[in-house]
Amino acid sequence: MSAPYTLYTATTPNGWKASICLEELGLDYNVVALDLQANDQKAESYLRINPNGRIPALVDHENDDFAIFESGALMIYLAEKHGQLLPSDAKGRSLVIQWLMFQMAGVGPMMGQANVFFRYAPEKLPWAIARYQRESRRLLEVLDRRLGEAEYLAGDYSIADIATWSWTHTASWSGVDVDGLANLARWHASIKDRPAVRRGRDVPTRSELPSDEDAEELVAKARTLLA
Repeated sequence: MSAPYTLYTATTPNGWKASICLEELGLDYNVVALDLQANDQKAESYLRINPNGRIPALVDHENDDFAIFESGALMIYLAEKHGQLLPSDAKGRSLVIQWLMFQMAGVGPMMGQANVFFRYAPEKLPWAIARYQRESRRLLEVLDRRLGEAEYLAGDYSIADIATWSWTHTASWSGVDVDGLANLARWHASIKDRPAVRRGRDVPTRSELPSDEDAEELVAKARTLLA
């Protein structure tokens, strides 16, 4: 019997959000790894699944091959369907979604732009680098303050933690300083140690932040996506 889900993904923070969520829920799924440098995500067959031509996307074969794109929407769908990682009461659900949207609208875009200007842009623009690193640091400080009040972003471990950790644990790649953020560091370590997080972080391939020696090759490949 085939798995109930097929995940289309690549080794990126947004991709990890989906695979970690699936692993935390203990779900069986097939993985289709997309080669972003080869523009697999722009193929007509994939655009029928995700019209935006990005990863991740998920197909639910138990629900008439229903396709879900946008990582946050994908996580909400899975959490609601399986009754975990998202409270059912209005207040608890809203709190999780608030922090999930904070990641979707702030942490991800700001750190993504920090990556572009700090790592990938062929011309270094100091103003742009400083602007996005500074805003990313500000957002991390917001998280640090919150995590001084609660163990997890919405109180209990949820899709908001999965989504946010998938980005923030890569802060060094964005050149963003995390010194002095003790609550964030505690939270990072606790999530990293979760077995499902370790499994999901290695989908579709095992990866770590590259060394300085390997960074140049990765940057060269990533620049092809910015053209």
